[in-house]
Amino acid sequence: MLFPGKDKKEQKIEHILLENYNSYYRLAYSYVHNEADAGDIVQNGAYKAILHSDKLKQEEYAATWVYRIMLNEIFRFLKKEQPISLDAVEVEHGKEDTYENLDLRRALDAMPQEDKAVIELKYFEDMKLTEIAEILDENVNTVKSRLYRGLKKLRLELSDAWQWE
Repeated sequence: MLFPGKDKKEQKIEHILLENYNSYYRLAYSYVHNEADAGDIVQNGAYKAILHSDKLKQEEYAATWVYRIMLNEIFRFLKKEQPISLDAVEVEHGKEDTYENLDLRRALDAMPQEDKAVIELKYFEDMKLTEIAEILDENVNTVKSRLYRGLKKLRLELSDAWQWE
C-alpha cells in the first residue's frame, strides 16, 4: 500500500498527481505565464482532486478526471484575474525567447480557451484526440473541429506576424 489509511481512489489520484505534476504545471503556465500562479493553480487542483476523490466514478478515467479538474482551475483563475500583458511575459523570459516563440504565445493567448486547450494538449502534452475529448467532456468530432479551426487561426496569425518582419 502506497499511502496507508487512504482508500484506493485517493491513492490512485495521488499517484496520478505525482506522476503528471510537470504536465499540469506546464499546462497552467502556458495560460498564466507566471510560475507562482501556475504553481498555485496546480496545488489548488491537486487539493480538489484529492478532496473529491470519492466522487470519481470509474478509476480507469482517473487521469482524465484530474486533467479536467486542472483545466477548470486554470479557467477559474483566468476569469478572476486581469489579463496579463505581453510586456510582463517578455520581461519574465528575457532574451532567451525568440520572436517566433513570442508570436506563437501571442497567437495562442488570443484564442478561445477551449481551442487553446485542444492545441496544447495535442501538441505540447502529446495526447490523443480521444483523450482530449474525455478531458474536455466533448465529442471527438468537436475536438477535431476545434483543433483544425485553431490550427488554421494559428497559421493565419503567425503568417501575418512573420510577414511584417
